Amino acid sequence: MWKRIGIITLCCLVGVGLLWLGGCSSPSSEVRTVELEKTGSMDLQYAENFTVDYFEGGYTLLTVKDGTEILVVPENKEIPGGLAEDVIILQRPIRNLYLVASAVMDMFDQLDAIDTITLSGQKEDGWHIEAAQEAMENGSMLYAGKYNQPDYELIMSENCSLVIENMMIFHSPEVIEMLNDFGIPVMIEYSSYEPHPLGRVEWIKFFGALLGKEEEAERVFAEQLEILENVTADEKTDLTVAFFYITSNGLVQVRQSSDYIPKMIELAGGRYIFDQLGDPESARSTLNMQVEEFYSSAKDADFIIYNSSIDGGIASIEELLDKCSLLEDFKAVQDGNVWCTTNDMYQQSMSIGYMIEDIHHMVCGEGEEEMRFLFHLE
Repeated sequence: MWKRIGIITLCCLVGVGLLWLGGCSSPSSEVRTVELEKTGSMDLQYAENFTVDYFEGGYTLLTVKDGTEILVVPENKEIPGGLAEDVIILQRPIRNLYLVASAVMDMFDQLDAIDTITLSGQKEDGWHIEAAQEAMENGSMLYAGKYNQPDYELIMSENCSLVIENMMIFHSPEVIEMLNDFGIPVMIEYSSYEPHPLGRVEWIKFFGALLGKEEEAERVFAEQLEILENVTADEKTDLTVAFFYITSNGLVQVRQSSDYIPKMIELAGGRYIFDQLGDPESARSTLNMQVEEFYSSAKDADFIIYNSSIDGGIASIEELLDKCSLLEDFKAVQDGNVWCTTNDMYQQSMSIGYMIEDIHHMVCGEGEEEMRFLFHLE
């Protein structure tokens, strides 16, 4: 009995009736199939937006939530025929990647796989990851343009094997069409859609499977998982936290209640000041509100955290008040509980556990000297 296992296409079966599964122009009396016996699947604890299946002979199938399938073929192994046309086939060793999704760079760094990335969607001064900066400085990684303005000529000349995009590419779908027209496959990573913060971290297993570095990925993920388990073992506090940013036009940008930052605050033992803000079904993570609305809702928050990843940050409470004088009346300002993120927080995607630990130390009033991504404002 023939089986369709994700990537396999059966045109028809001779015998009683026809089995039509797509991928062929019309039914015929011949069977064309690929028999790859499935040997197992990757165990995932939090991630919901990808799967990894393993097949006899070392073949690996990665499937993303939008239906994108990537068949990874072992080095010196035969590439199967009879696959659906839209299956992306990559043969190891994987190289010449174009990485546009900046949150993924930290994963490749943790996997010691920066050398597989030839093209970057960020310029050298846009990276806060030392290995990426060094690769661009020595010329082993080249700037190939932003997500909406890629350098197609450079991408072609460097024999790009795969483009790794984030959700921003949906604003420029014509880029995907153009890359596909040039025969360059594109995948979108959906780590930002993960409902649990460690679901984002677990995407390192996806790229570990892509590169054949599953053991390294498991080790890194286990480190973050251990931090979370240590933090959540402590008692919860009822202390409230506001996380925000002052935009250039004077609005206050806050996170939706369903976003991963509020969930990190909860896991750390605190409580996000906005209990039911925004639409949990929306893909948006932030909302802008007037200063007066922010004041009325968050002035009694026990702690406030200023998000510095957009404007480069602030160094003192005085600088914060220069951005918004109404903050002077906030309970957290008067009590001296004002904090700021480091501006590399979002690129350090594999350090979510450490960020949760930092917030935990903050709400518990301990361990400031050990914090990595938060610092106290005086």
